Amino acid sequence: MRFLTLLAGMILTLPQIASAAQNVTTFRLDNGMEAVVIEDHRAPVVTHMVWYRTGAADEAPGKSGIAHLLEHLLFKGTLYREPGEFSRLVAANGGSENAFTSYDYTGYWQRVAADRLELMMELESDRMRNLVISDEDVATERDVVLEERNTRTENNPGALFSEQRMAALYLNHPYGIPIIGWKHEVSALTRDDALAFYQKYYAPNNAILIVAGDVDPEYVQALAEHYYGQLEPSRGLEPRQRPGEPPQIAERRLLYADTRVSQPYVIRTYLAPERNPGDQKPAAALTLLAELLGGSGLSSVMGQKLQLDDKIAINVAAFYDGLSLDRSGFGLVVVPAEGISLQQAEAAMDKVLAEFLDSGIDADHLDRLKAQILAAEIYAEDSVQGIARRYGEALTSGLGVEDVAEWPSVLHSVTGDDIMRAARALFDRRQSVTGWLMREPAEAEQ
Repeated sequence: MRFLTLLAGMILTLPQIASAAQNVTTFRLDNGMEAVVIEDHRAPVVTHMVWYRTGAADEAPGKSGIAHLLEHLLFKGTLYREPGEFSRLVAANGGSENAFTSYDYTGYWQRVAADRLELMMELESDRMRNLVISDEDVATERDVVLEERNTRTENNPGALFSEQRMAALYLNHPYGIPIIGWKHEVSALTRDDALAFYQKYYAPNNAILIVAGDVDPEYVQALAEHYYGQLEPSRGLEPRQRPGEPPQIAERRLLYADTRVSQPYVIRTYLAPERNPGDQKPAAALTLLAELLGGSGLSSVMGQKLQLDDKIAINVAAFYDGLSLDRSGFGLVVVPAEGISLQQAEAAMDKVLAEFLDSGIDADHLDRLKAQILAAEIYAEDSVQGIARRYGEALTSGLGVEDVAEWPSVLHSVTGDDIMRAARALFDRRQSVTGWLMREPAEAEQ
């Protein structure tokens, strides 16, 4: 407690210190590629990342899963490299690598000794424009993706439940389609589908280079100009335009029963605003609201009432992630105790929300949460790769470098009144989906 009290006293100055500790340089190549260099000279290593401003939410109708399948295919060959040679070279140089696909971005990274940075740029710039894939490659990786879906989704009742909830929350927006894709659509994806997506979106003017670690920005820029700067941009690539959500005027409810469910629970997700450049305070208020309601264990509002006082729940949670290009979601979860029905759990959750909206926020609780969040921001500085990822996620979600730097200060500036206004605007049941995950259908009748 003394540590948190000290942090609370320092909170006015530490956000500025934490941001200043990140020595960040930016530049843009003539072909439109953006770059961020984050200096950290504590160890002679570097993280090299390329982020594309495209993900599952940019797929054509009926082609769900193509962004993720293409991520797999980028580890095949190019005009100048044999299939698998990319990964063999990274490993031979003592490095590690991986890739990831989300709704708004696809990213590729390597972590190597700082003197191997040039090789990583050579390899990554090659596959940005020179991918070579066969029908056999696509068939093989498509089967890998389908098996991944079987393992992570089809055999996981919670994952199936989550897919159904997302599809209900977004009436029109592609965030309602799973990143890995619907099984029947993934099964039909072809080489032509992969190449069409690749040729449109994998281009320097749709990419962000992030280099973090023991590097000199001028050297990084010289390498980037040599390897990435020679690549042709995609012509006619317009800013992303996605279907918007119509007015949501009806509450939705979802009941899903599966004999494999080990622990039933209630979850409600509300449509929520995202973080926006230059106007991050609404998202900051929702971030703190999630922490107040259920993000800090038994000390949270729901934890104190439902777990400690009333013994209705064995676990509670609240979550919100504003890092998305379009509207996000805010969720509440209650896992009922033995002998408590899902109906009782939901009613208890609603009672806590009503009391919270009526009574407001405990100022000391809010101060402690701000101190904890600040501490987490400071500790995050220890991970160079984590910092690089923070910038990549933000920039591909429509934010700028300055927004990333300002985020701790924005969080600190949020008041209790800001949070309550955000809560009252958010908790509209007409813009929500309430789901029950059950072992048996009979649970819905309890």
